[in-house]
Amino acid sequence: MLRRLAPALLTVLVVALGVTALAARPPQGTPQRTADFVVLAGVAGLRWEDVDPQRTPTLWRMAENGSIGSLSVRSAQRPTCPVDGWLTLGAGSFAAWNGSRPAGGCPAAAVAVEQPDGIGANLPEQESVVQYNQQRLPWGTVPGSLAESVRCTVAVGPGAAVAAARPFGRVDRYASTLPADPRALLGSCVLSIVDLGTVDGTDPAARAEAARAADAQLARVLAARPPRSLVVVAGVSDTAQPSRLHVAVADGPGWERGWLTSASTGRDGYLQLVDLAPTALAALGRPMPERLFLGRPAVSTGGRPADLAEGISAPADADRESAAQRTVSGGFFTLLAGVQVLLVLAVLPLLRRARPHAGPAGPTPVSRRVVSVVELLLVAVAVIVPAALLADAVPWWRGGHPGWIFAGVTAALVVAGTAAVRFAPGYPTTLGPLGAVAGLTTVVVGLDVLSGARLQLNGVVGYSALQGGRYAGLSTVGLGAFLAAALLSGGWLAQRVPRGWRPAVMVAVGGLAVVVVGSPYLGADPVGAIALTAGLSVAAAISAGGWLTISRLAWATMAALAVGIGFAVVDLRRPAAERGSLGRFLSAVGDGTGGFTVHRSGTENFETLVNSPLTVLALAGGLLVWFVLLRPWGGLLRLFGIYPAVRAALAGTAVAAVLGGVLDGAALDVAGAAAALVVPMAALASLRVLGHAADRTRPAGGRARDDGADDGSGGTGPAGGGNGPTGGGGPLGAGHPRPISGAPAGAPRSVEPLPVTETGAGGKTVGSSADAAAVPTEDGPAPNAPPAPRQVTRSSTEVAAP
Repeated sequence: MLRRLAPALLTVLVVALGVTALAARPPQGTPQRTADFVVLAGVAGLRWEDVDPQRTPTLWRMAENGSIGSLSVRSAQRPTCPVDGWLTLGAGSFAAWNGSRPAGGCPAAAVAVEQPDGIGANLPEQESVVQYNQQRLPWGTVPGSLAESVRCTVAVGPGAAVAAARPFGRVDRYASTLPADPRALLGSCVLSIVDLGTVDGTDPAARAEAARAADAQLARVLAARPPRSLVVVAGVSDTAQPSRLHVAVADGPGWERGWLTSASTGRDGYLQLVDLAPTALAALGRPMPERLFLGRPAVSTGGRPADLAEGISAPADADRESAAQRTVSGGFFTLLAGVQVLLVLAVLPLLRRARPHAGPAGPTPVSRRVVSVVELLLVAVAVIVPAALLADAVPWWRGGHPGWIFAGVTAALVVAGTAAVRFAPGYPTTLGPLGAVAGLTTVVVGLDVLSGARLQLNGVVGYSALQGGRYAGLSTVGLGAFLAAALLSGGWLAQRVPRGWRPAVMVAVGGLAVVVVGSPYLGADPVGAIALTAGLSVAAAISAGGWLTISRLAWATMAALAVGIGFAVVDLRRPAAERGSLGRFLSAVGDGTGGFTVHRSGTENFETLVNSPLTVLALAGGLLVWFVLLRPWGGLLRLFGIYPAVRAALAGTAVAAVLGGVLDGAALDVAGAAAALVVPMAALASLRVLGHAADRTRPAGGRARDDGADDGSGGTGPAGGGNGPTGGGGPLGAGHPRPISGAPAGAPRSVEPLPVTETGAGGKTVGSSADAAAVPTEDGPAPNAPPAPRQVTRSSTEVAAP
């Protein structure tokens, strides 16, 4: 009865862990009104390196008294041109101007602003811009949403007119430049938007002069600000490729000396351009539009250094790191994919010659030294991703040649990680390297997530604040590496316990991983947690042996659906502004705008699939597994038969990685990151298990093995080989405990012929009469021995899961 109820009980446990992880969210309280007036002042291209006490004294004093942060200016176009930035500010969602533009450039024509009455202004192109964003772009953005949410808006300058225009093109109050006394103008409406100019170019002197002019205009705005007002200064756009992080400063009641952050970033000191519109409405106490902004209201948090120069160094350093990350990451992943492909070509001939033969005929065994080197190379490749993550603990981006510094630091960490695995106590066993690498990766990624994922932000194997997709929690690469490492660690541990306890061990280890991935305090990836739940359910169902039947697959599917539905119900019960990505998607489905999300996800999957080097990594790993390791001579089927918990972990990893990538809009990136760990370790374990494929001795009566290999009777012990009867599990080419052609020490002078047996499917013994050759005596060959020993060439498919 308990055995029949086990899948249901495991499903309930996994679902409980998943919903617990996803449901708990940090308290976010409703933003309170803090101002009677809001002034949004924008400077296109302004970065923190342009700010200092001499060039920009007004902005410096404002930053000393207010809250500061790094602003990501992502819009619906790359790069975010000034007109795109102003339009996105006024829309509260990703938007873009529909004028013609060169590839990677900005529209050449200026925005037309008409002033028919001398009070307000009209943008004749605004209606076509709204149609373009609604019909041609996947965000469903309505330009002018901010202006529509207040009774009256002031705009100063052409850029501000773009942000303040209503969807039909009307600007309520407009001035092309600041008047001599701007008090009356800035006090005429609750929301004012001011264009302070542009800071562009690469010449330091030109940038300094432009920043000085913008600072002079800001001084006039601050001198004329209405009482009880919030003033926000933002570098609203890029001015050229590549994208950079920009200035964000807020000064007003409740914004004193802190870091700017929002629920859309989840990280102190980081803000998005789309957050400025909801910030203005929240400060004024106005309701959000019916269709929620993509951005969230900004808040001020503590912890900023008292010295502003020290405080500014953090966002300035983040800008340099994100710029360096963009130039290094593409080459890193391309190189990693190339190394994996070369490794496939190197391992292929070794696998063909790995299996020992019983007679003198057959291929010459590969030199043990060569095999040892290849094994170390496999370990080195498997630890590249965690090494690259750790490399961001060193400020490599500050040097003159950041790419070379990163490569040197990563290489040193790869060597250190390989040495740690090589000298680990269990390295000689078949599963020793796999367990060590999986455990090392789990610890590295897990500790980073537990400490705030600081290494993943702007890291080469993390996420870039410039992309505007993620600012906290697990990255796509981090998710792939962590779920693969956690499931392999669970499989390695489960293989070492009695068969009946293996599902419980898998659920215990995998359940903790689900909590780390899904918790908004940690990994903050609900989609990844749901995918990991499905993979964990598959792994737990087959960890004790057997194959993935329809009923087991159904239980795994039900577990993933239950976690998703449970979290959706909890998320939908929250206030609209506090919902997560899943709750917001379901809300969009309810009001008929969910198609935009589905379209964006499909577009992102396709673009990632054709552009990401991780796609090559995933495909190369899949081809190696399917066409090499799963062949009768590849060793993986034999490994699966001897170590069913490892087989379960690999199957669960495949399910979780594919689901996580597709559902998260990352295509095969998650699978590629997982393959960087799984494929080298699977190849190494296959090499080792083939090295003992012809072992003929078996321990007595299910004696326990060091690595938990299963025998055919349901106990523990080798099944047709594995690591050999002593658990030595040496590398390919290592000597066996008893030479096949000789008699064991202390053996009788003559014995009866013994059949050679191996474990088949269902734990039954498979024998071969042809293999029942007589064992020779000490005086020579047995009387009934054949003229010449026959070469043993069993197929590794003879070993299946018990």
